[in-house]
Amino acid sequence: MISSEIRAVSLRRLPGKEMIRDMKKTLYSLMLSEDVVREVDALAHRMGTNRSSLINQILAEYVGYTTPERRIGQVLSAVEQLLAPSRELVPFFAPNSLSMSLKSSLEYKYRPTIKYEVELYRSGGETIGSLSVLFRTQSTALINAMTEFFRLWKRLEDTHLAPLLGRRLSYALYDGKFERALAAPDKNCSADELAAAISDYVQLFDRLMKSYLSGRMDAHEIEAAYYSYLINAPVHI
Repeated sequence: MISSEIRAVSLRRLPGKEMIRDMKKTLYSLMLSEDVVREVDALAHRMGTNRSSLINQILAEYVGYTTPERRIGQVLSAVEQLLAPSRELVPFFAPNSLSMSLKSSLEYKYRPTIKYEVELYRSGGETIGSLSVLFRTQSTALINAMTEFFRLWKRLEDTHLAPLLGRRLSYALYDGKFERALAAPDKNCSADELAAAISDYVQLFDRLMKSYLSGRMDAHEIEAAYYSYLINAPVHI
């Protein structure tokens, strides 16, 4: 049964996604030789992108400008490298993508697999992206336990994280999916520092959720562990 508490508060479009669609692009005409276009198209195909995006990237690099797409790529690539040694999470990031996925196995009977998706937005603002937790199970007991944990997690962040950020984050819970907005960092940070903050947060969430579902930790212990993480984290998202 889905948490009505989270659904009532948060079933709305997360900030940031609308900004992506509203970004203005200008059409320019360039005179290029057919040989250059052919090589550009071939390279774009190998990179999994298109001609316009590749030319935009090449020109940005030439003039020393870091595009939002390039910064996102730097962050997600760093997240992948940071989590690669983990035994609990298996990261996957495709170059030129604005999102990445991570797989994890729950310590629950038949060890069902869950997937995390980290998406970062091109535009800035109060929300830089989202973290989604996707799960598929027919077990009513597991669904109920996960719903309890998601409700607990939202309550903890409303209590402890929101005062640090100066606002509450957006959450949504659907059938088989829990989604949480990623707040803009509360301090200026590099791509590597942001990647570390995302990696630490995902690992914390995964570890505490597994501990809660397995019965190793109760709600009070989860809160203590979360608060300890929060006061020691150099960057809050």
